[in-house]
Amino acid sequence: MNELQEVFQSISWGLVAPVILIQFILMVVAVIDLIRIKATNGPKWLWVLIILFINIIGPVVYFIFGRRHDG
Repeated sequence: MNELQEVFQSISWGLVAPVILIQFILMVVAVIDLIRIKATNGPKWLWVLIILFINIIGPVVYFIFGRRHDG
C-alpha cells in the first residue's frame, strides 16, 4: 500500500488534471449530444460504450463518425 501512495505522490497532477478534466467534459458533451440527436451512424448503445470506455478518443470518434449529417 505504501508503494501505491508513492506512485500517486510522484504524479505531476498539474499535467494530469487538465487531461482528466478535458476527458470528462468531452464525455459529458458527447453523451448529451447522443441523447438529443435522432439518428446516428450505428446503434446508439454502441456509441455509448465507445464514448464511455475509449477515453478521450471515444467522444472524438463519435463526433467525427457517429453523428449522421443528413443535408
